Amino acid sequence: VQLQASGGGLVQPGGFLRLSCAASGRAFSTYTMAWFRQAPGKEREFVAAFRSSDSATYYATSLKGRFTISSDRVKQSVDLQMNALKPEDTAVYQCATSGRRLITSAAGMARHYDYWGQGTQVTVSS
Repeated sequence: VQLQASGGGLVQPGGFLRLSCAASGRAFSTYTMAWFRQAPGKEREFVAAFRSSDSATYYATSLKGRFTISSDRVKQSVDLQMNALKPEDTAVYQCATSGRRLITSAAGMARHYDYWGQGTQVTVSS
């Protein structure tokens, strides 16, 4: 499975970006796709996840309300709409997928995802 992320860039504080991630190479009958991010000098952190079996979505508590994850089941792609961006949102954003239905407690853990994209840089700065 290959994941291709796109949509990153430079945006001013308060602005918005939409990231996209497309999967290819294998189609899963069920999946959980997620976004993680890693800022310079910090550990990778969970951003949001989408579970295809019931369209459940999960968010990092600090990001809920500003970020929205959505998915196209046919394309097995996942988008991340990011609004009201802040400088602290600056990071490399990576998408990941698991060909399984992850339970709530697992959806936010990187170790449960089997395939990862290369990441796309998001920089929030004036």
